[in-house]
Amino acid sequence: MFAAMWQSSDTYLAITVVVLLVLSGFFAMAETSLVRMNKSRARSLRDQGRHGAKSLVELAENPEQFLNPLLLLILICQLVSATMVGVLAGHLFGAAGVFVATAGEVVIIFVAFEAIPKNFAVQHPDRAALASAPMVSRILRFPPIRGISRLLLAIADGVMRLIGAKGSIQSVTELEVLALADVAHEDKVIEEDERNFIHSIIEFGDTVVREVMVPRMDMVDIERTATVREALDLAITTGRSRIPVLGESVDNVVGIVNLRYLADLVMKGQGEEEVGGHAKSAHFVPETAPVSAVLAEMRQEKVHLFMVIDEYGGTAGLVTLEDLLEELVGDIADESDIEIEPASEERGGESELILSGRLNIDDVNGDFGIDLPKDGWDTVGGLVLDLAGGVPSVGDCFVVKNFKLTVLRMDGRRVEDVLVEHEWASE
Repeated sequence: MFAAMWQSSDTYLAITVVVLLVLSGFFAMAETSLVRMNKSRARSLRDQGRHGAKSLVELAENPEQFLNPLLLLILICQLVSATMVGVLAGHLFGAAGVFVATAGEVVIIFVAFEAIPKNFAVQHPDRAALASAPMVSRILRFPPIRGISRLLLAIADGVMRLIGAKGSIQSVTELEVLALADVAHEDKVIEEDERNFIHSIIEFGDTVVREVMVPRMDMVDIERTATVREALDLAITTGRSRIPVLGESVDNVVGIVNLRYLADLVMKGQGEEEVGGHAKSAHFVPETAPVSAVLAEMRQEKVHLFMVIDEYGGTAGLVTLEDLLEELVGDIADESDIEIEPASEERGGESELILSGRLNIDDVNGDFGIDLPKDGWDTVGGLVLDLAGGVPSVGDCFVVKNFKLTVLRMDGRRVEDVLVEHEWASE
């Protein structure tokens, strides 16, 4: 009986339904995979020479161009196939057949042509995106689809303007890049050193010269009336390759001399001449200058040392190429470096630390996993001076957040060593 009722037109309807459902599943997979794909990942696949990556990059860079047309195509495929199934079931089985076919189709469409394609796209995003991108790209070039896409974009833009929402393309933030580096390290895709290097590069763009410079109190300099031999002895004794030459005061830097040049002058018998006459011009940068800009200027000028000036034009300190590079790769030590003292020392377990007042607070927080405040100062000593409201004395204690800071050693007005304790540890 069923065979007698089946007509040739029913065959075409059934084939059309199957084709439409397969297309809806393909478009569902394409929508999920392409929406999840970002520009950086698409470009990485293109650089690897993966098939379909070129089309993928074009789509990833303009997600608003493909999203609405894909949603429309999915809707059309599902609605038309549902209508045809209803017609076919009604013709074969009557009203009861329409009800059963509709219920069955809902389950089939959801499981076979929605859930499965989208789950595949979530689990294999690269494969799904690369497989679907070329076909989606060709479909979008079809004039009717292109026209519908522009119409849908215009309608969507108009509605968003009407409700006061402005459309914008989200860009990757620094925090997201750092999070990606952390996840990559957790997944053992990159090593810990590589993750730390990525963090350093991101933070490098937010660092200013004041945070990495050698302060004027720690500068090794020489007066211009000193001899070349005296300058050479000072450079050798202190392990410095370049020394600022001063005029009337530390705020009057007349030039820079380097160790190699001084040694050459002594070899030529000019060791008793005034060093000021052999100093090369000094370069100056403000203490608020970004270190990235200073590094670029050092490369351009082929200079390894810049003097740092404060807002009043006085000498705040100096910064070297090594200081800038250490912000990226960590401490750089060689045989000429002189160790003055340990940077920090643990005492009484993890609840106490003895820190040098010269340490940068950002470095301390990162290295020891604590959270000392930073607001208007850069070093541990600066924090203590701010809490004291003046020059503290040895033994003075200050409480900030959950930490107790005790001054252990002073050098004149400078805070040299500070004991940092978790406040609750002493309770």
